[in-house]
Amino acid sequence: MTQGSSSHYQVLRIPVTATDKEIKVAYRKAARTAHPDHGGDPAAFRRVTLAYETLIDAKSRADYDRSYGSGRGGFAGPPADEGAHFDAPAAGSRASANVRRPNTPRNTAADAPVYVPAFEQYALTGEVPLIPEELARQQVHGVPRKRGIFGAEARIQREMRTVQLISRQILPVIPAARLINGLQSPADNSHIDHVVLAGYRMAIVGSMLLPPGAYAWNGSALTHGGRSVAPPQLAHVVRRMQDIFPELNVTGWTVVHSTNGNLHEPVIDRHRRSGLHETVQVVNAAGLARGLKQFLSSGPAPNTVIVPVLARLLRGMH
Repeated sequence: MTQGSSSHYQVLRIPVTATDKEIKVAYRKAARTAHPDHGGDPAAFRRVTLAYETLIDAKSRADYDRSYGSGRGGFAGPPADEGAHFDAPAAGSRASANVRRPNTPRNTAADAPVYVPAFEQYALTGEVPLIPEELARQQVHGVPRKRGIFGAEARIQREMRTVQLISRQILPVIPAARLINGLQSPADNSHIDHVVLAGYRMAIVGSMLLPPGAYAWNGSALTHGGRSVAPPQLAHVVRRMQDIFPELNVTGWTVVHSTNGNLHEPVIDRHRRSGLHETVQVVNAAGLARGLKQFLSSGPAPNTVIVPVLARLLRGMH
């Protein structure tokens, strides 16, 4: 990875879990090496200083973390007409420079996780991984948190249903899948309920809780009995996350849980408008389990855990 594409944590060679004391110690060490008076590179010293000033201040660090802190360097975003549906580029392209696909044949989703970069590599080079190995091995990170006053309990209830659904039906069959709950949206001041990462595919998931019945989804509006029901607004979040993570295929899903607990209710009829690109899918619980499993497992190297991507997502948690 080039210096220009390194995150502040990589510049200081510290994990994303570093304390203020660890940041100060790392800064002093990096500054001594990079300082022009000691034969260092002025540009490198400026990067070290900027990294320290950003991470040592609690507010600046939180803002940086919740912007998923670039680390993109010279990455180009996806073409404007390509939308949010593409997979990892071929090795050697600009978008593969930050996170390389393993030089092994494509593995199945049921295979044991492969970590990129491998943690053994850090031991050989003496570098510090962005997150500890034990944290990378966890499949579930964070829990739904109470936000606001009105409707907080209902929000937690539906989000917990989604956590249970993914934990029971997705994670056991895709060992490399990682569920991250409660993130800050990089597009606005809203929140992201859940993100599921597996290999080079990312699913952003929002939750709803509605009575049983027949609902219609046309790609932009959800209706029931002639009345419109507003789903979570995820399309702009999907587009922003796709810009931030151009090496991934990012999609959005809204899962509608039934108040009676039946995974097959409510019934969601899809009436797609002609020519409409569907960035977000609206499905019931059974549809999410089925669709998400197919989406994640059919991507390139679905048994891969891309450590830098996971680290950036964990930084964006509340």
